[in-house]
Amino acid sequence: MTSASKPQLWFLTGSQALYGEETLEQVAGQSLRIQQLLTASGALSAEIVGKPVLTEAASIRRVLQEANADAACVGVIAWMHTFSPAKMWITGLDALRKPLLHLHTQLNEALPWSTIDMDFMNLNQAAHGDREFGFIQTRLGVPRKTVAGHVSDPAVVARIDAWARAAIGADHLRNLRLARFGDNMRDVAVTEGDKVEAELRFGVSVNTYGVNDLVELVDAVSDVDELVAAYAADYDVVPDLAAGGARHESLRYAARIEAGLRKFLTDGGFGAFTTNFEDLGGLRQLPGLAVQRLMADGYGFGGEGDWKTSALLAAVKAMGVGKTRGTSFMEDYTYHFGPGKPKILGAHMLEVCPSIAAAKPSCEIHALGIGNREDPVRLVFDAAPGPGVVLGLVDLGDRFRLVANEIDVVAPDEPLPNLPVARAVWEPAPSLSTSAESWITAGGPHHTVLTQAVGTETLRDFANLLGVELLVIDSGTTPHDFADRIRWNQAYHRLAQGF
Repeated sequence: MTSASKPQLWFLTGSQALYGEETLEQVAGQSLRIQQLLTASGALSAEIVGKPVLTEAASIRRVLQEANADAACVGVIAWMHTFSPAKMWITGLDALRKPLLHLHTQLNEALPWSTIDMDFMNLNQAAHGDREFGFIQTRLGVPRKTVAGHVSDPAVVARIDAWARAAIGADHLRNLRLARFGDNMRDVAVTEGDKVEAELRFGVSVNTYGVNDLVELVDAVSDVDELVAAYAADYDVVPDLAAGGARHESLRYAARIEAGLRKFLTDGGFGAFTTNFEDLGGLRQLPGLAVQRLMADGYGFGGEGDWKTSALLAAVKAMGVGKTRGTSFMEDYTYHFGPGKPKILGAHMLEVCPSIAAAKPSCEIHALGIGNREDPVRLVFDAAPGPGVVLGLVDLGDRFRLVANEIDVVAPDEPLPNLPVARAVWEPAPSLSTSAESWITAGGPHHTVLTQAVGTETLRDFANLLGVELLVIDSGTTPHDFADRIRWNQAYHRLAQGF
């Protein structure tokens, strides 16, 4: 569920009154120019909002408290244009509850070698001021990301945007309401978790609702002509489901599920939800098409009551807004060990988001051997090739852990004419064997988020903002080193929790 308004990043510039009004006017002008360069890049997913130059403790504390209270502000960028004595930042930084990025830059890209004098040196001393600011952040233990370089460099802007997207995801999670229709699948361990700790750590509120609360809304839907027309326009609807087809009524019932589900989520202010094939109440179909379309609109989803993956998907969707590639609920289903390069075939019973589709999805109906209901309608497609990340969230009892694997989505080796679900095929880094061994050693879940919109740097920033462990499996991973990292992380996180 995406927001219509663009989130804000407040831009704070530090200096001190000692320099005098004329110098501070120059500082303000150069701060504005840095902001303009960032905005003009067109590469930031948030709006830069400048604040007056900060030169004393009271104003610093006040603006950071205002940032905390402003719902539109998802994070703060701080730059010490000149020397800003860091003691004046102590109470403000201590009060700050929004994500912080320390931008270490300066207005001039090159030094004016032939004309440089002490006036220039005294004005342009971010190299001095940012080190003072860095010390006090470290002294106070303030979580932050530090980015150094000139803002005309696309790589610098990309790193800022990676953090901005993480801040957007964390903010989305802090305000997320998640509806579980029924409990999670019986006897499954990894989809369990501490919902109280999740709300304390992430902010997401997770509550359960009877599936028949949804059924009442579905049964009350009378007119689905507009939705059915949208299906015909957006997808290749098979003849049996098309108007006049033998199973057109099944498509209309799928539309009723979507209309009822949207109303439930909208009325309740929910941004994520779960379903469970073991708890369908009066629903005639397991929701498939409706779930796929809601995910495409930004909602989080988890199958079999998996609220952790649903919340994670909602956050990653928020981080990927504006990107041309998609993000989906996913599950590692089966392997291809050879011939050729080993790869993974991922899918789910029905619920894979069409935002990752390589081509126009086909709207089909097929039997489902579980759930004891009518055949459900679903979208069928192959995922678009390209780099991506598979991400999972687990509850280890004493903490949460994120596990990520960098992947390349590829086309299937051969057509899959008899597989009646949407699917993705990928080659995991560094290899299938190392990826699988490392993932299993980390206790990674079988339900995941597959994203081609959000990269590893953003996910690292996201984990840091949440204070959650992240284990990344990439091209440099070896099973032994990865196992060592798990042991070191376990010691660190237990010590960091204190007594």
